[in-house]
Amino acid sequence: MRPAYLTAARHLQLGREYAVEGEPRRALAAYQNALDLLTTLPPEHLRDVLLAHTHLAFYQTLALAQDERAGQTHLQLGVSYARTTRDPLARAIAEECLSGLDRVL
Repeated sequence: MRPAYLTAARHLQLGREYAVEGEPRRALAAYQNALDLLTTLPPEHLRDVLLAHTHLAFYQTLALAQDERAGQTHLQLGVSYARTTRDPLARAIAEECLSGLDRVL
C-alpha cells in the first residue's frame, strides 16, 4: 500500500478513536486531514473505499455532536462511494446511517 493511503487510513483511525473518546473536534480534524489527502489522489478503488469510510465517519461524528444537518453532505458522499465501491463494511455503515442507527461508530 502506498504511503498516502496508509497516512489517510491512519487519520481515519485516529478520528474514530477521538470520536469514541468524546473529542469530536479532534476527530473532525483528523477526518478532514484524511479527506484532504485522499482528494489529491487519482481515482481508484482503494481511494474510493477510504473516502466512503471517511465521509461516513465524519457524518456519524457530527450526528453524535447533535449536528446531523451539517453532516448531510458527508452522508450523501459516503453513501455514494459505498454503493459504487461495493465495499461490504462501507455499505453496512451507510445502511445503518440511512436507517437512523447513525449513532453507531
